[in-house]
Amino acid sequence: MLSVLFILVALAALGAALTTVSTRQHLDSALDIDSARALQSARAGLEWAAFQVLRNPAPPAAAPACFGTTSFSPGGSLADFVVTLSCSRTPGSGTLSDGARTLAFFVLTATACNQPSAGACPASGTPQATYVERQLSWTVAR
Repeated sequence: MLSVLFILVALAALGAALTTVSTRQHLDSALDIDSARALQSARAGLEWAAFQVLRNPAPPAAAPACFGTTSFSPGGSLADFVVTLSCSRTPGSGTLSDGARTLAFFVLTATACNQPSAGACPASGTPQATYVERQLSWTVAR
């Protein structure tokens, strides 16, 4: 009787351990997928930001300007994510020249997350266990 009780307790402990490992593996797999989706969301945001800076014309006789900080959801399979974009000119508001061409440099930063705070990333406070965030930055010249 004692050995049967020991085997039952051992099997119950083994079952609980296997359940914990299985649950953790499923959560890790889901987080890996969300991590890849966050990266693609941030990249989509940088593509949009680069278009805004490089293709939208500046007013005549004005230096190219940055857009304000903005947030959006990419939509489609990335609709669970919010991308917050920021732009800054470097160095300061000055320009550099390459021969006869004057260049302005812009630093674009995209932060994508799946649990935004007040509609923007990164989330403030203590994030949940399923929180995913990715930040990418590009420097472009115009």
